[in-house]
Parts: sequence; structure tokens; C-alpha cells
Amino acid sequence: MKIAIIGAGNIGSTLTRRLTALGHQVAVANSRGPETLSELAEETGATAVSADEVADGADLVIVTIPQKAIPLLPERILAGAAAAAPIVDTGNYYPARDGRIERIESGAAESRWVSEHLGHPVVKAFNNIRAQHLLELGKPAGAPGRIALPVAGDDPESKRVVMELVDALGFDPIDAGAIDESWRQQPGTPVYAADLDAAGVVRALAEANPERPESFRA
Repeated sequence: MKIAIIGAGNIGSTLTRRLTALGHQVAVANSRGPETLSELAEETGATAVSADEVADGADLVIVTIPQKAIPLLPERILAGAAAAAPIVDTGNYYPARDGRIERIESGAAESRWVSEHLGHPVVKAFNNIRAQHLLELGKPAGAPGRIALPVAGDDPESKRVVMELVDALGFDPIDAGAIDESWRQQPGTPVYAADLDAAGVVRALAEANPERPESFRA
């Protein structure tokens, strides 16, 4: 699969490493230009490109940048992707970093806000696991203690593709419902950074409280 990764921070770099190791063709871009990604490209075999061209021909696009940077993306950054390409949002809203985003503060799920800015439906995944654990803690299907990851989205086919990718990376994918339910996996919820198994993730999603904790509000 041809995968585009927009952002090369902790999660973006980790997914570049993991997905190239699985044999996927990965193009990666950041805000500072492809020359700043030469070491990551050399290490992984990924192709470092500009943000304007990263999604060209992509079968799947992963957007993994701070929330405050979403409105700054090129307007047609997704235009070159395949028509049915799932768009994955791994981001989290941290007011101390991102500033106040009124739509989210008023109760919109983070990924609903991202979808509105991108002008494209998104699938929420990989936002509730630490990068180091994503890199190191994947296990074969059926292995005891296999970590599960929630995946939320409105399009069943896009969600299926992303859930298969989660499984290939060594984690149990859990259908977390529609994108407006993705608040259940946002920072401050029981599933966030908890490394739970499948049963634990299902339980944690059900127990989540829609009121954002004080520490994650502006």
C-alpha cells in the first residue's frame, strides 16, 4: 500500500519506521522541508517529499501534526490521494500547546474539527498510545496481553482498512463508533495512554465522560 504521512514528530516518525518495515511504500513530509527528513528516509527507506506532493497517489494518508497546525496545511494537500483513500487523524488537542480552539472547547470531538478543516472525513486512530509503545509493544494476533487500540470513523470501508493496519502493526483494533464518538479516546479519558487489552478498551470507551477534564481545557 502507498501511504502518505503528514508530520514527522514522535508518532509520524514511529509510523514511518513501522509501516516501511511491513513493506509499505511510505512518503513522509513535514513543515520544514524534505531535506530535514533525510536521516529518517535513509534509515527507513521512506521517501521524504514536500507537503504539497506527499499525498499524490496515496492509498491511505496519515495526518499526525499538532491541532494548531491543521488550519495551516496547504488547501489541497489531500487532492492527489486516491479517491477512496482513508484519511487517518492521530492528533490530540492540548490547549497549552495549541491555544484555545473554540469549536473543541464547545464540545466538538477533536477529529470532527479536523475533518471540517480538511474538508474530508477522517478516521481517528493511534492517538491514545505512546510513540515508544507503538514502536516496541506490538504482538502477534492472539498473544496474551496484546494491546488494543480504538478506531473511530463514519465510513465503514475506511475504518476497515485502518483496523486491518492496526492489526498488522501488532495491536487489536476496536471499533470505537462514529467520528463524533471519538471523544471517548481523547486525552483525559480512561482509554488514553492506558495500554489496555481488547476487553479493557471496550470497557474504558463505555465508561468515558464527555466532560473534558480541567487539565485538557483552555
